[in-house]
Amino acid sequence: MALDPISLKAALGAGLLSFPVTPFNDDDRFNRSVYEDHVGWLSGFGASVLFAAGGTGEFFSLTPDELPEVVRAAKASAGATPIVSGCGYGTKMAVRIARLAEEAGADGILLLPQYLIDASQDGLFAHVKAVCDAVDIGVMVYNRDNAILSADTLARLCEVCPNLVGFKDGSGEIGLVRQITATIGDRLTYLGGMPTAELFADAYLGAGVTTYSSAVFNFVPALAQEFYTALRAGKTETTNRILRDFFFPFMEIRNRRKGYAVSAVKAGVRLQGFDSGPVRAPLTDLTADEVSMLEKLIAPHRR
Repeated sequence: MALDPISLKAALGAGLLSFPVTPFNDDDRFNRSVYEDHVGWLSGFGASVLFAAGGTGEFFSLTPDELPEVVRAAKASAGATPIVSGCGYGTKMAVRIARLAEEAGADGILLLPQYLIDASQDGLFAHVKAVCDAVDIGVMVYNRDNAILSADTLARLCEVCPNLVGFKDGSGEIGLVRQITATIGDRLTYLGGMPTAELFADAYLGAGVTTYSSAVFNFVPALAQEFYTALRAGKTETTNRILRDFFFPFMEIRNRRKGYAVSAVKAGVRLQGFDSGPVRAPLTDLTADEVSMLEKLIAPHRR
């Protein structure tokens, strides 16, 4: 049975979050056995929620018919860890995907930006409300790119969508984030969602965002938890050391080409022994030299 929205809200704020990559086999099909092995491994490192088919899980490369299988596989292998499903595109398709995810057993929905076009605040309001109205499970909005909700619009949504439980920010607009956290208060749980979120965690913590989704949790989960624990305890010496030793060098690899925020993570998963396969087009995989760079970086953290 799926979590009720209030329980999901509490789980989202209880600790570190992550987005497992979606593995593909040589025929470019979802590799369920590898996915279940990987999610089962990750579930032993204390993530409070895992997101199936999120951004790092290449939601944008999956068909609506593939997504329920990913959700079911995550639920089957994650133990007691709640599973939130990615969702997105235009309103009609987003409503369909949300319902498919709920039927597959997802505990919640992460609504990613709609495809391509910009929209007014009234349009974004109608879009989010339609998805919330379509399901009984909890919904989080992802403020990013062409889907930037204002504090006023978010407040209106909170009034009419009782299952809207979370706000995730990937815009980097700290002023807007602080306005939202001050305006909405504890009505929502607030999640940091910048690529390689640890690089921004201090700033977001100061803006009232107490947790975030860690992409590198996919392949160095113990290190990701060490950083998160030190951050919440105010141990700046520890977080600075991990930033210098791992995250800044990882950022240099990630920044070498567009899309590497996903590709580098999937490469890390492969280096940890999970045959996650390649990324799907339009993303591209790391070069052999870049994989070697990443291998040296994670060598102290091999499982």
